[in-house]
Amino acid sequence: METIRIAEPDISGNELKYLTECIETNWISSSGSFVKKFEEKFAEYCGTKYATSCSNGTAALQLSLLALGVKKGDEVITPNLTFGATVSVIKHCNATPILADIDKKTWNISGREIERNITPKTKAIMPVHLYGNSCNMKEIQEIAQKYDLKVIEDAAEAHGAEYDSKKVGSIGDVGCFSFFGNKIITTGEGGICTSNDKELIKKIDLLKNHGMTKEKRYWHDVIGHNFRLTNIQAAIGLAQIEKIEEFNKKRDSLAKLYKENLKNLSEIEFQEITENSKPVYWMFPISLTEDANINVDQLAEKLRENGIETRKIFHPLHKMPVYLDLSEYPHSELVYKKGLILPMHNLLKEEQVNYICETLKKIITGFH
Repeated sequence: METIRIAEPDISGNELKYLTECIETNWISSSGSFVKKFEEKFAEYCGTKYATSCSNGTAALQLSLLALGVKKGDEVITPNLTFGATVSVIKHCNATPILADIDKKTWNISGREIERNITPKTKAIMPVHLYGNSCNMKEIQEIAQKYDLKVIEDAAEAHGAEYDSKKVGSIGDVGCFSFFGNKIITTGEGGICTSNDKELIKKIDLLKNHGMTKEKRYWHDVIGHNFRLTNIQAAIGLAQIEKIEEFNKKRDSLAKLYKENLKNLSEIEFQEITENSKPVYWMFPISLTEDANINVDQLAEKLRENGIETRKIFHPLHKMPVYLDLSEYPHSELVYKKGLILPMHNLLKEEQVNYICETLKKIITGFH
């Protein structure tokens, strides 16, 4: 039985053509025309004035924090339910991550929990548009303005998602995206920062390139990092961004098919879409209801036996030894306990979604 993978990249566009140009011209490192072309195209797509690429999405977050002056003694509020990189970069800046619980319906950071955790040491808020579902950016921006805080959008999973008709990554002070191989568009590894703040982007540019000034070669104004994207990666990225609307249209269609097929299955719930937003479907998450007669681990194993790959929801960060927090995060724990990720990618076929849904129904009804 051929396994239905949870994620696969679609590299059926101009990727090979652009890569061949890189190799034939010998521009394969971090210099080359594709880097600038990709940055400009991505900024245009997001509706920001500027974008600067980097080696991965984690680097994008860390560079943004550093460029905004986050340092030892500062606190950054971020959701408890997210990938570990969101929090590790705060630690790498010697600042303190403050975990906030999520809204149990949208699975995104709760505005009430953000405000409850603000102290005189709070420097920034880092909301995560989880699985492609935009946060309530109106509420977050209002809180940030009230307390004079910076907003770093972790949009690693949300290429093309919108809030109030604006692309995520264009609303806060800076947006950060990942181009890892399982993302909506990919460069294999890679990341980018988007902003309308020219000076902020200049700082990120400086920090990602060893802190070397452009005015004086091999002169270091600050201590920086080597977080640059290569021309080869940017070439792939340019080919990918050319097809992003097609990719998201396909994913939206598959998500609607999932929801239509599963709508009458009382044991299944979906991540609720944030009001006044338009999601993208990086993954397709579901949640078992409280009264379902099967647990997530059992369901995942039964799906695996039927050739369907799945993935658990992110672990709540407060449980991990490196971030251990004895506070209670009931919504994060509930979503983790009940949530499961189903296959979603541009190569997924409608008949495969139908098979997944029919298999889900048989498994769940078999546990009654």
